[in-house]
Amino acid sequence: MSSEKFNQGLEVRKAVLGAEHVDRSLANATDFDRPMQELTTEWCWGTCWTRPGLSRRDRSMINLAMLSALGRPDELALHVRGAITNGVTPEEITEVFYQVAIYCGVPAGVEAFKVGKRVLAELEK
Repeated sequence: MSSEKFNQGLEVRKAVLGAEHVDRSLANATDFDRPMQELTTEWCWGTCWTRPGLSRRDRSMINLAMLSALGRPDELALHVRGAITNGVTPEEITEVFYQVAIYCGVPAGVEAFKVGKRVLAELEK
């Protein structure tokens, strides 16, 4: 895929999640899941993340809250890393997850803290 939005999305996706991760995801795509990789890159990263209304940092914090509330630990782990890249501090991540626990339920908050703790420990290595 080579649309303008895809290319813009690819640039943002690599900047936030890391080129190595994105390149590996695209290289490992099969005929079955390649359309999802393309859709995610074009729509999520190329259409949404390139809009001027919010900073990447703000978008990261919103994603942390939404993914926590939805109970998506794999995506949450990925976006904890991206949030750090975008300048969100571990203290701010704690506050996001605390807010999730209050408004979305303690189990969602507990799971978010587990994921965040694991990812932050990995990043410290």
